[in-house]
Amino acid sequence: MKRTLIIGAAFVDVLMDVPKLPTTGEDVSGKLRGNIVGGSAFNVYGAVKYAQQSADLFVPVGEGQYADVVRAKMARCKIPVMLSVSGADNGWDISFVEPSGERSFLTVNGIEQLWQSDWFETIDIGDYDYFYVSGYEMEDERAADVILSALAKRKLETEVVFDASPRIQYISRKTIERLLSEGVMIHCNQSEIDQLVAGSGKLSEKCAQLYDKTRAPVIVTLGDQGAYVFAGPDEGKVPPTQRKVVNTLGAGDTFCGGLIGGLAAGLTISDAVGKGNELASLVVGQESGTLLDRLS
Repeated sequence: MKRTLIIGAAFVDVLMDVPKLPTTGEDVSGKLRGNIVGGSAFNVYGAVKYAQQSADLFVPVGEGQYADVVRAKMARCKIPVMLSVSGADNGWDISFVEPSGERSFLTVNGIEQLWQSDWFETIDIGDYDYFYVSGYEMEDERAADVILSALAKRKLETEVVFDASPRIQYISRKTIERLLSEGVMIHCNQSEIDQLVAGSGKLSEKCAQLYDKTRAPVIVTLGDQGAYVFAGPDEGKVPPTQRKVVNTLGAGDTFCGGLIGGLAAGLTISDAVGKGNELASLVVGQESGTLLDRLS
């Protein structure tokens, strides 16, 4: 069985229902839903495991009130803590959820932005076939350098899935150019690809520019229209799996996990994207941003 290393963060999401996002100086009343453990890597892990594929969750768990919440959740889900570290608490965010299910975040970063080279000495990069990394960990240049230097030691035949994330505009051009290397699959949405490829042009043309550098599929999610795949001579849309939207929290992460799970299971790129659409449709139909709770 193919193995995946999921690199990133475990966050605490504080969910707040709001009628709309406040404008500057405005006072909007909200309703607290509660706290859940999320973070891109945590949600991706849940989807890969839901797809019944082998994965390790490589996220730092620090010290403090939010780290304690993360550690307790991982214990309940029987997820090994591979990186128990000191120096800071885990990050957290307030997730503002509008009636449409769309969410916006106010984030307080933590230990997940303080990556250290010696953390990777606890694992063997050569044991893995697929890797996941998010734009959230690429924003800090020092953290990005630590992670990308470790990934440079992977086996040549392995692949990295890079999830651009809404933070793509804050990632330095130097880091982006390092990411756009052979064997790196790019997952982004339509606004994020505009940050990766400057200038105007059709979606297919922008994907082709990325593909020329990575020689790996480029996947662009299109919301309720599904996803667009560019893989050299093969390109086209993969239709969505329709489901009532309760909350979009974790949808993109779960899509990535479904994509990786499908590839690890030996599916074609189009079928793996279809798997991503399928699992994303499950997560938007529930309150939590992870499919892990469906496995318990």
